[in-house]
Amino acid sequence: MNIIKERQESNGVGTLNNPMKFLDQDYELLRQYYLIRNRRYIDDMFPPDNSAIGENLLRPEDLAKVEWKRPTKLVPYPQLIVDGVSRLDFAQGEVGNCWFLAAVGALTFHKPIMQSVFPDGQSFNKDYVGMFHFRFWRFGKWVDVVIDDKLPTIDGQLIFVRPKMQSSNIPEFWPALLEKAYAKVCGSYEDMKFGWVSEALKDFTGGIHMTISPQNERPQALWELIHRAARANSLMGCGTPGNSAVNAQRNNGLVEGHAYTVTGVTMVTSNGNPVMLVRLLNPWGHTEWKGKWCDGSSSWMTVSEEERHKYTNFVDDGEFWMSMEDFCKTFCQMDICNYSPAFLDGSSESHWTYSLHEGRWLAGSTAGGPMNLNGFRISDKLLELTMLRFADSTGRIMLEKFICLALRLSCMSVQVCHLAAVSTSACRNQLFLT
Repeated sequence: MNIIKERQESNGVGTLNNPMKFLDQDYELLRQYYLIRNRRYIDDMFPPDNSAIGENLLRPEDLAKVEWKRPTKLVPYPQLIVDGVSRLDFAQGEVGNCWFLAAVGALTFHKPIMQSVFPDGQSFNKDYVGMFHFRFWRFGKWVDVVIDDKLPTIDGQLIFVRPKMQSSNIPEFWPALLEKAYAKVCGSYEDMKFGWVSEALKDFTGGIHMTISPQNERPQALWELIHRAARANSLMGCGTPGNSAVNAQRNNGLVEGHAYTVTGVTMVTSNGNPVMLVRLLNPWGHTEWKGKWCDGSSSWMTVSEEERHKYTNFVDDGEFWMSMEDFCKTFCQMDICNYSPAFLDGSSESHWTYSLHEGRWLAGSTAGGPMNLNGFRISDKLLELTMLRFADSTGRIMLEKFICLALRLSCMSVQVCHLAAVSTSACRNQLFLT
């Protein structure tokens, strides 16, 4: 069973082939309009001004210095992508959206998913009108988000996600434009300040999400799960405990309350003994783990020259290896997102089936439930309920998830309320599907 394939087989509104138009903006119609008139696009639904940044993200004196500039005004020959996308193409800027960039780092490993999020055929060259579009999975539907390419700068430098110069020394602007599109969906850059890696992973894929507490897992069991998930082309991220508003750096090099991308998993032979390792990436683009198996650690001298050459690159680029034991001790959360739950037990996709049930709860009619559910009030909301059920080949239910979209009738703002879940027998942790 491949949930993504099933969802995309239809050409109905909300599929990748026919995504909903975010804020009713039609990319092709707008692009043709500006091409014919030989003009550059400015998005009046997400205007390049302080409202797009937010009131409290920057200091007032810095906010007053912000200038919105197109990449064509920042560098002579801007490029979207050079030699393919990479987790090392970008570094976090002033907004505290490590959760989003950790998910972006995971996204770069999967070209088909990247092409779904960032459709082909866009550039700063042919038919350029200063307009780009991206696609995200939002509340059960794919949406197409149109933006202009004016980016916030101070003194000619991007203030949010920044391109990192690779060997070509040509800045790539796909991370900054992707970040702007997601900020538009969220409401502003400020609204991206705090979040969960899992939310961005789901918005990039529409896939199945699993959250794990590493501190409650046996290192070998968790390593085996990560290894299966990696072989199944899963997107993975993780986070450290602590205050995310401060992001203090610990003595071991890790940052408190911070999100990281899981970029690799392997096993090496150290002094004749197998050692399970996991590779992580700090979205800051620097500041790495300082314990065993870090860059320059003496632990690497205990493995063969072949393994040392294969796995080490002692550069302060934010990416590092650590043992599975240390990972379980220092990280409090791990997120895995995939098309199918088959990676849980190594079964084939055909081992799984799913069913979808949609309905509606109306205030005063079919609505029910406790009134104190996280401040949840039924009186002023229309509730759209979706139940997704997964079963194995025997028909035994392995996963059941209710998803409720709560629409406040007065302002039509969308919230999500997860009502119930049943974990699989193959794993003690919950799977989340939205």
